[in-house]
Amino acid sequence: MSHHLPQTFLHSLQGTPGFDEAEFIKAHEDAKQVTSIRFNPRKPTTANGHLSIQSIVPWCAEGRYLSERPSFTLDPVFHGGAYYVQEASSMFIDHILKTIYNEKSMPQRVLDLCAAPGGKSTLLSSALPDSFIVCNEVIKTRVNILAENIAKWGNENVVITNNDPKDFQRLPGYFDLLLIDAPCSGSGLFRKDNEAITEWSEANVNLCSLRQQRITAETIGSLKQNGYFIYSTCSYSMQEDESICNWMAEKYKLESVKIPFDPSLGIVETVSEQGCYGYRFYPSKVEGEGFFVACFRQPNPVDKHYGYQTTLTSISKKDQLLAETFIKNLENYILTGHKEIIIASPKKWEEEIATIAKTLNLRRSGVAVGEVKGKDFIPHHELALSHLSGDAVPVVVVDKENALNYLRRQDMTVEISQKGWIICKYEDINLGWMKVLPNRVNNYYPLNWRILKR
Repeated sequence: MSHHLPQTFLHSLQGTPGFDEAEFIKAHEDAKQVTSIRFNPRKPTTANGHLSIQSIVPWCAEGRYLSERPSFTLDPVFHGGAYYVQEASSMFIDHILKTIYNEKSMPQRVLDLCAAPGGKSTLLSSALPDSFIVCNEVIKTRVNILAENIAKWGNENVVITNNDPKDFQRLPGYFDLLLIDAPCSGSGLFRKDNEAITEWSEANVNLCSLRQQRITAETIGSLKQNGYFIYSTCSYSMQEDESICNWMAEKYKLESVKIPFDPSLGIVETVSEQGCYGYRFYPSKVEGEGFFVACFRQPNPVDKHYGYQTTLTSISKKDQLLAETFIKNLENYILTGHKEIIIASPKKWEEEIATIAKTLNLRRSGVAVGEVKGKDFIPHHELALSHLSGDAVPVVVVDKENALNYLRRQDMTVEISQKGWIICKYEDINLGWMKVLPNRVNNYYPLNWRILKR
């Protein structure tokens, strides 16, 4: 796909670290498209063998480049959360996490401020499996896609909130790690999105820079002393990258963190006027799209948050007895109710979940287990995709044709002798629930998630 880059845009990048105009234009005129995915380490499957894997993304152990882009929509294990389609450059955050943390120093509480659609949230969830992660999305209409991707990933260490950045001022010094993948002018995605080119302007870059400052100013107080702050954009403009780093270092006295990497990878390390290290990704130099990221440590004393509420309210013993046959390791979870849905939350994060529920607009926490209707228990789709479903829950393994029919909520040709609730599985990945009755099989795949592509 050829892209005509505005001359004003090219002119604005003159003097930007690592920018080579001839190489840059050539990379955007090249028809080559880079496709990359990141495997879910808790959902390994032999079914990934059909993917045309070309090589490993060098800065992320679970990242893979594909030699051709398949139809992800028609891949059942994609819907089961076996992998996430993510731009390779942004996976460098995994390398940053491995650099600043080790097994003895993992962060307890993490905030992903601008989380939708969920690429960096699922990366955080996998890279920091023992951390409590708050994934926030400011825009209400984007919360559902974030919740869907988190549910498919299956990890229970994530909660989802829908709040403005200023709301996190209610949690001073609460988080050990803050990630802001800031809204930006989007020039790093020009190769994939022609529309982004038509929307670019210097005025929009300046507007984005002001927005990035506001978001940071309203949120930085929620980061505790000696906590880490990762800032990223998909913009090439220095006003949204190095200039923001300078502003943060000067205004908030943040300490820049240098991230070591192999120079042969083609990543451009920059050092701003305030001595802030940043990392630029150009499609002419790396296998990936445009990206900028920087890491800081917050060395200053801050106010500390004291919890408003420390416990969750458990469901009745009757409802728990109905639900517990579907859950393994129940002793590690507390079952609560939310709008008739039973939620399983890790006991070790009970205080954190209760605090977030009291302080913010909590949209999702733990794993939705199901709901009680009369004497019956109806398991929730999230439970099938999670790691909580009990070993005693029966499963039926279907072939690809029937898996796709299941995902379309169409009739399936499968013989099942056992009656009742059964998990539909393709290869080694759970897809969702079916209920086998004497004369029919009811498909419980969520109607709003079903695939329409033939």
